[in-house]
Amino acid sequence: MIVSCGEALVDLVPDAVPGGGPLNVAVAAARLGVPSAFVGRVSTDSYGEMIWAHLERNRVDVRACQRGSEPTARAIVEHTPKLSFRFEGDDTADTCLDEVNLAALGSGPHIVHGGTLGMFRGRTADVLASLVEQFVSQHDGVVSLDPNVRPQIIDDRTRWDHYHQRWLAVASLYRASDEDLDWIWPGRPAEACAAELLTGRPSAVIVTRGAQNTTIYTDNGDVDVPHHPVDVIDTVGAGDTFVASVLASLWELNVAGRPAAMATLSTADWAGIGGRAAAVAAITCSRAGADPPYLDEL
Repeated sequence: MIVSCGEALVDLVPDAVPGGGPLNVAVAAARLGVPSAFVGRVSTDSYGEMIWAHLERNRVDVRACQRGSEPTARAIVEHTPKLSFRFEGDDTADTCLDEVNLAALGSGPHIVHGGTLGMFRGRTADVLASLVEQFVSQHDGVVSLDPNVRPQIIDDRTRWDHYHQRWLAVASLYRASDEDLDWIWPGRPAEACAAELLTGRPSAVIVTRGAQNTTIYTDNGDVDVPHHPVDVIDTVGAGDTFVASVLASLWELNVAGRPAAMATLSTADWAGIGGRAAAVAAITCSRAGADPPYLDEL
């Protein structure tokens, strides 16, 4: 299945709705009809109960999750004068994951995904980095990384870089926005970043550019994916749902346990993968909060 690892929190938009990049990926993949699991620590407070019910309602497998009494992190989403985020997340449940047992999810093969806040916050960061390192060494499975940078939350750049590098060393798929790349590697064009990434383990690098075209860089050639114009309510969760659709397509193409198979995908394959992902993201942008579509809505 697709195993998405990291934080679960609530977005206040202004009403509380379940969120967090990895949680959004797990829910979006499940809505697209793919077996999906979430790995993280979810609070037992009222917001945590809302998150847990959201996961179960969307048929996301939670057998490898933890629960804890720590509070739920909160992202306050403000739309005026422009879209911005304010974060309240000191000593919250998402930072306190202390172990993961993927055996609870069956033998696989799985696609393991992570990024956003769970990649670098609290003891969760080391647990998840160790998980993907062990996963690749034992199974040579597909790992997906979406750094989904939140500069206003990153108060220790060295720590962030450390965990980003650990994930990058084992990732077969790397997705980032153009803004992410500009923060990670300032002043470097996206195509130069992608070219360097492709000399390592990743066999596909996806660069999204908001309302502009997305580019998928591979060793077999590059693919430009047009966006779908919609009346935008907000862009919360759009990148997460794009990634979820890509992972769902890879699962459907039976590359879950075969990273080498990703390198054999043609530019036509990636055009189809990217086209569906753009449609999924567009529908999400037409709704408030991270509300990805179901398969029959595409």
